[in-house]
Amino acid sequence: MSRKSHQMYSDEFKRNALELIETSGKSVAQIERDLGLSSGLLYRWRDKYQVTDDDDHLELSEVEQLKAEVRRLQRENKVLTQERDILKKAVSIFSKDERA
Repeated sequence: MSRKSHQMYSDEFKRNALELIETSGKSVAQIERDLGLSSGLLYRWRDKYQVTDDDDHLELSEVEQLKAEVRRLQRENKVLTQERDILKKAVSIFSKDERA
């Protein structure tokens, strides 16, 4: 079984490719072909990132930032739930000892 290796692109390359969409007058498909990118990759980058004008770097789009925050909160919730369950068991164990 051969597995396709995934090309890693720098933020600068992604930023420049996304800027080409706005400035080149070419279609997204043509830009992808010119840059040797797989079909649909620029659309995924456009949905995932936003180019900031002030310091010229890529940031996750607002939607992606919110998704990351949801994942972080879900992990935190899982840890807190586990801690709560442990404390409940500890209280239960110590309550039994006092009754005996």
